[in-house]
Amino acid sequence: MGEVAEFIIKYRMARAAMDLAATILAFDDFDAEADAVALDEAMDGAGTDERRLLSLDNRNNEQRQEIKDKYEACFGKDLTKRLKRETRGNFEEALEAVLDPPPVFDAKELRKAMEGGGTEEDVIIEIMCTRVNAEIEAIKEAYAAEFERDLTEDLESETSGNFKYLLVSLCAAGRDESDEVDEDAAEADAQELFDAGEDRWGTDESTFNRILVTRNYPQLRAIFDKYNDFYNFSVCSCYSSIRTPTRRYFADRAHNALKGAGTKDQQLIESSYRSEIDLLRVRAAFYTKYETGLASFVDEDCGGDYKSLLLGLIKGDGDPE
Repeated sequence: MGEVAEFIIKYRMARAAMDLAATILAFDDFDAEADAVALDEAMDGAGTDERRLLSLDNRNNEQRQEIKDKYEACFGKDLTKRLKRETRGNFEEALEAVLDPPPVFDAKELRKAMEGGGTEEDVIIEIMCTRVNAEIEAIKEAYAAEFERDLTEDLESETSGNFKYLLVSLCAAGRDESDEVDEDAAEADAQELFDAGEDRWGTDESTFNRILVTRNYPQLRAIFDKYNDFYNFSVCSCYSSIRTPTRRYFADRAHNALKGAGTKDQQLIESSYRSEIDLLRVRAAFYTKYETGLASFVDEDCGGDYKSLLLGLIKGDGDPE
């Protein structure tokens, strides 16, 4: 209790090096013990004061881990398990998500995506194609700690074909993480992709994997643009999460979760989980593309304390766009 896992420390160091645009920052007058006591009081006796539980969404994840540790120290109980007993439905799912360290949340999402009949490929693509090297390494360690299983081996056994080879390669976490773009190299790689795919009988997957998992994201977008310019069609749509800037990708994911009949709540929770990374940029991208604020969509489509929790993550201390 209280000991921070090494993979979480690595993850926090990686976050510190990122160009963040978070909606949720560290709470200034933070008191982990006072928060733990307040949460216990909210769940004490008959019924739960769910409104008081919403204080969790204006603490950042590191502070939530301190609250969890202090709660166990003060009351001898696991806070996450207690909350799961006291809440229901989407509110319960969202609370559990905000209490998990990010690598643990991702590890759980990957495990759920591979359990049962069929594989939720969109969840796997989202995580494996949008996390930086240090995040992928932390996710692998969290996966092993949570499930006593090897993530690479599970991805290899639960997927097939080109998708499997791409995921296994991504697990190696060997991507160039600079922002430099070499136009000549982009042109050469576009030609190599064409030669390995459309211009031959069958496809040389090793060439695709080598380029897709090692080039930095701005370079990949330049490669795909060259490919489209030269050959008048785009690289396979399964690589859209790489080709599209992260903020637009998650804006589209959030919109897809909210549009039409019913709400894809787990997908929405996953997108809102960007609150400590780049949700300000995701919000702006959402507004630019759909001419309506993400918060407005959530306000119309969701309800109750679940809606309040999501809106707290989306708005943070910024404008409610």
